[in-house]
Amino acid sequence: MRIAIIGTGYVGLVSGVCLSDFGHDVVCVDKDPKKIAMLEAGEIPIFEPGLDVLLARNVDAGRLVFTSDLKQAVADADAVFIAVGTPTRRGDGHADLTFVYAAAEEIAKACSDYTVIVTKSTVPVGTNRQVKQVVKKANPDLEFDVASNPEFLREGAAIEDFMKPDRVVVGVQTERAADVMNEIYRPLYLRDFPIMITDLESAEMIKYAANAFLATKITFINEIAALCERTGADIKKVSKGMGLDNRIGNKFLHAGPGYGGSCFPKDTNALARIGQENAVPMQIVESVIRVNEGVKARMIEKLRDLCEGSFNEKVIAVLGVTFKPNTDDMRDAPSLVIVPALVGGGAKVRVVDPHGRREGEALLPRVNWYDDVYKAAQNADALVILTEWNEFRALDLKKMAKKMASPRLADLRNIYSAQDAKSAGFDVYMSVGRTDYGI
Repeated sequence: MRIAIIGTGYVGLVSGVCLSDFGHDVVCVDKDPKKIAMLEAGEIPIFEPGLDVLLARNVDAGRLVFTSDLKQAVADADAVFIAVGTPTRRGDGHADLTFVYAAAEEIAKACSDYTVIVTKSTVPVGTNRQVKQVVKKANPDLEFDVASNPEFLREGAAIEDFMKPDRVVVGVQTERAADVMNEIYRPLYLRDFPIMITDLESAEMIKYAANAFLATKITFINEIAALCERTGADIKKVSKGMGLDNRIGNKFLHAGPGYGGSCFPKDTNALARIGQENAVPMQIVESVIRVNEGVKARMIEKLRDLCEGSFNEKVIAVLGVTFKPNTDDMRDAPSLVIVPALVGGGAKVRVVDPHGRREGEALLPRVNWYDDVYKAAQNADALVILTEWNEFRALDLKKMAKKMASPRLADLRNIYSAQDAKSAGFDVYMSVGRTDYGI
């Protein structure tokens, strides 16, 4: 099939590359000529493991092209995917749909034959019906359908999530649109991955409800972790004991410095706003948002305790600032709250992150960037593990402790144990939800 993808951000680019790997002819559109030039040169503007190889393979096969000419890209398309940003709108917490509606209008004016216009962006319930009205107004004679096809991609594992999904959710209004969408995802259907066809509103709600539930699991275990610290329980054992219950499962039960990223903060805020607008307050979700902010504040106080009550003049090495490993995404990362608090308190902060520097330099001013963890630890007063990159999972702790002026470790991802740190020579070890020593 002939497919156009509007937007080459994270969702649009991954979706376009993977759909082309299914055998479809895909055109990815972006208004930024620099980004198009970069993609045409085989360069990836985001970090996602394996995406560069998959992109090159499908470009070489002639199935994947990039352009800034939307009109030409959608003219003969069987389906056009809208994959533009829906950032949180300032002031009210709602998703900003400006880019979605602008894309819909442009698509409508460029199409002449039957087309399925698919919203891939995360949008509030009712948006696709509004997209339909925008298209009708822009081109009253156009024969088209709208569809909702939310993404469920984990950054760092997006290709596998697209190629081996738990489910594909498609919201439509007509059988004709359903047939087009089924044909697009036929390679997945043939391998028995579930394709769920539903109405527009349910598809839109599934995305928000799923992300809000996962954010709730993370926030719940972080609250339990705080209680474990007061009672002497071990959060890793508690999480394992909970996760062995099939009704609960073990995913998203890892205590840490709070959730961040491009989806959970934005989508929980949007769902809370949708609830308020429909007079059905999302009280659990609203609590999750509030508690998650409190988790970050609690981490700052833990680090202050690690530094004996003050950050002033302390040299602190921070390992990892992206919101999770295997991505360069800094959006709403806990580091954007925690690191500025260290700097603001007078600390001299050294940062090590395999892929965070490109975005992080602008977002985290007044820090020094290092490529080597041991150089960053040289004469440091404290070491903080903030993102659990694989590179940080097998550190030579003994070597690290010897290099530090004051061997103190804050393991905010619970990678190591108190015994590991103590045996390596750390005077103080701090984790999340477990018994520490030295404080």
